[in-house]
Amino acid sequence: MQLHFSPSMRSITISSSNNGGLGDLMKIKVAARHISYRTLFHTVLILAFLLPFVFILTAVVTLEGVNKCSSFDCLGRRLGPKLLGRADDSGQRLVKDFVKILNQVNSEELPAGLKLPESYNHLVSEMKNNKHNAKEFALMVKGMMERFEREIRESKFAELTNKHFAASSIPKGIHCLSLRLTDEYSSNAHARKQLPSPELLPSLSDNSLHHFVLSTDNILAASVVVNSAVQSSLKPEKIVFHVITDKKTYAGMHSWFALNPVSPAIVEVKSVHQFDWLTRENVPVLEAVETHNGIRNYYHGNHVAGANLSDTTPRSFASKLQARSPKYISLLNHLRIYLPELFPNLDKVVFLDDDVVIQRDLSPLWDIDLNGKVNGAVETCKGEDDWVMSKRFRTYFNFSHPLIAKNLNPDECAWAYGMNIFDLRAWRKTDIRDTYHAWLKENLKSNLTLWKLGTLPPALIAFKGHVHPIDPSWHMLGLGYQNKTNIENAKKAAVIHYNGQSKPWLEIGFEHLRPFWTKYVNYTNDFVRNCHILE
Repeated sequence: MQLHFSPSMRSITISSSNNGGLGDLMKIKVAARHISYRTLFHTVLILAFLLPFVFILTAVVTLEGVNKCSSFDCLGRRLGPKLLGRADDSGQRLVKDFVKILNQVNSEELPAGLKLPESYNHLVSEMKNNKHNAKEFALMVKGMMERFEREIRESKFAELTNKHFAASSIPKGIHCLSLRLTDEYSSNAHARKQLPSPELLPSLSDNSLHHFVLSTDNILAASVVVNSAVQSSLKPEKIVFHVITDKKTYAGMHSWFALNPVSPAIVEVKSVHQFDWLTRENVPVLEAVETHNGIRNYYHGNHVAGANLSDTTPRSFASKLQARSPKYISLLNHLRIYLPELFPNLDKVVFLDDDVVIQRDLSPLWDIDLNGKVNGAVETCKGEDDWVMSKRFRTYFNFSHPLIAKNLNPDECAWAYGMNIFDLRAWRKTDIRDTYHAWLKENLKSNLTLWKLGTLPPALIAFKGHVHPIDPSWHMLGLGYQNKTNIENAKKAAVIHYNGQSKPWLEIGFEHLRPFWTKYVNYTNDFVRNCHILE
């Protein structure tokens, strides 16, 4: 770019190189009258200030292809928006055109036989080598996205299925513990000693003591529940634990508590076959649940076969898998509905699931006035955690079934099993057990179409009108399926509950929530150490 003054100082020309010659970009003519040197100086000063900007804009426009313009008017149309601070809208037009193509492709089916690149690099190579147009590019991107979404979805369902089987299985270490303790029962007299000792037998029916009931076939889990309760208690000498297990686990369970006493607390271990009242004649519904072929296929069969995964969400599928846990047809899981008959001499008990940890003294539970109700429980329809504390009847029941729609309210608040205060004297005056049996029969007759999930739904019906809400701080739920559990709230809760698939004794348990449980595992115990529990 050059600045040229005529000899007479009557014109100033701004020129730039164009195709090897000089082309005038701007020519300013000056009137014939005399121009003072002061005016000339100011003019030159202004031009000196403006010319660098003109040069930069000209260079930018030239690089963008403006050098093809053959007229000053063309240059002006290009430079004008830039001088006025307005950007060129060619990029926006390109985006609009591409969005139009994407919308068009979105409504079209992928061509048969379309070969899709395996990765982004392959896509770039394909575009370079074959010079595809924008529509062909959009079709390829659509096909790749659909394939990736399908693969991710299939992987998610496979993960949920594998997690279900992992949750339903017995870890090798826990199986080892049961076998070794059973063997110890047969060979070690100390492992067979009477529990509790004869002089403490009257304590088993002493209503001035605090009676806990635990029903489980998991020896390690039972030890954590008992240890945590005793260690957290201000009055451990008042604690009596009634541990109920099945016939195959009885010897190992007895061995553990015989060899690992928790005095001054008292522990009784009994098997279901040792309760004279608990016979098949008295629980015909449970016999049907355990022997019904359709029921057994539902809980033990192929959980994926016949399932239309294209019409269900991973969350819904996970819920269905959880509802098919084999524990829901276990007698131990239904046992709590028979507490008044199993312990005819007791007035009040606290029933605990085997996946809980006690972190605070629970003796104040016996001072809670249930106002004539049978069941003291935490409601699960309100709380800070919307994921865990949002359970109403609609969560558990099929309200499209006329029997359910006629008898239940979908908005009624649900409550939790896992830590419950049961007033057995008030319970014996009700028909709770018969109502429970009646609804179990209805669900069996309807081929499990009234509800899918375990023992809580029939209990929600049977205890209707008999539940007294207790403060949520007594029982915190969700540590077995909610990895976003508030740690500070968990530390403050009296009882934390690992309900869900991710039990703390399983490899699939949440690592950051496991220490609440493992702190009560006795890793110095020879049986625990030799079975490599949670190493």
